[in-house]
Amino acid sequence: MGIYNQLKSKETKIAVIGLGYVGLPIALEFAKTMSVIGFDINEKRVDMMKNNIDPSEELDSSAFEGCDIEFTANIEDLRAATFYVVAVPTPIDGHNLPNLAPLLGASKTVAQVLKKGDYVVFESTVYPGCTEEDCIPVLEEVSGLKWKDDFMVGYSPERINPGDTKHTLTNVIKVVSGCCDESLEQIAKVYEEVVQAGVHRATTIKVAEAAKIIENTQRDLNIALVNELSIIFNKLDINTYDVLEAAGTKWNFLKFFPGLVGGHCIGVDPYYLTYKAKEVGYHAQIINAGRFVNDSMGAYTAKQTVKKIIAAGKHISESKVLVMGATFKEDVSDIRNSKVVDVINEFISFGASVEVVDPHADSDSLKEEYGFGLVTEMANDYDAVLVAVNHAEYSSFDENYFKLITSENPVIVDIKGIYRGKINNLTYWSL
Repeated sequence: MGIYNQLKSKETKIAVIGLGYVGLPIALEFAKTMSVIGFDINEKRVDMMKNNIDPSEELDSSAFEGCDIEFTANIEDLRAATFYVVAVPTPIDGHNLPNLAPLLGASKTVAQVLKKGDYVVFESTVYPGCTEEDCIPVLEEVSGLKWKDDFMVGYSPERINPGDTKHTLTNVIKVVSGCCDESLEQIAKVYEEVVQAGVHRATTIKVAEAAKIIENTQRDLNIALVNELSIIFNKLDINTYDVLEAAGTKWNFLKFFPGLVGGHCIGVDPYYLTYKAKEVGYHAQIINAGRFVNDSMGAYTAKQTVKKIIAAGKHISESKVLVMGATFKEDVSDIRNSKVVDVINEFISFGASVEVVDPHADSDSLKEEYGFGLVTEMANDYDAVLVAVNHAEYSSFDENYFKLITSENPVIVDIKGIYRGKINNLTYWSL
């Protein structure tokens, strides 16, 4: 009997390692038809999930109903599983180099309970070759077992998009791979159990790793192009969104928009690919150029705002700026790799006083991660207001609203252009 049939009949269990934005949704989906162990090293998060609370605030309590799942932070509980899904973060360090510590730590955790006949599937975004060159050696060394002879390994990259209720785990095709024909088929069957859109069987683990890494790299480069265009158009005194609207009438024009590129995917994954490229002797020029443009947009936006504050006859060191939005994208609470931080730090470097609000972000988490928190009440004397994230709560604001919270001759900066055409009597600027 294959491992799929064993899982389907609940003779054995699936263990999901890492219960964040990626791990928890897939653990709960599996738990609708199979028996699941949800493992996370953060006991506080585990306690929340035991009470049907998603710490990431993506799923409501109903998502936990009818699920055969045990949440735990105890490694020993993992011994009951035979199919392990590793879904931990793969961040970068301060030098934009891959930080594999969470992934290798999770590999070590699994290796401590690994048995003959078990399967391990990695979902974390990595560079091509990472699974076989970095993770499998840890599994073999700690477990004392031999890959392919004693246990099987696969790779199935995550495609979770935080805050997106349309493109979910079940209705987006899942790429799967295995280390042999048999493991590929068994892994595919397991994922087909929860992914209604079906699965794509990649020819090798490396192919699956590469497919994932270029998904976000491609998007990063497209955004970098429009960000660079917005810089050019600003010098030409042309509104970027007007240009994109006109160009977008052509059937094959790609509709990307300028903005801050942060988060744990698009702002991170290209660095994994450029790292691996350099390792094999190639300097990735286009990818690095795109990263430079996107990583520069926070400082660029702040500098343009400072220029307009000065043009309004105000001293920047005496100015008060309100930044609206601190998360890495709209309508989520995730602050990881938020490029709004670059905007704030640039303002501070000019001596401006900066206050920040956000209806979704946690003030304590921001303070711990970036050194600033949120204000609970807004003032009415801001010299500039910069709307950095287009949260739904901000969509109804109009010119009168901004007049109520600003001083004389204020500057309104609208990074995503959500107020285009709505602000006519105040100094207004967008990318």
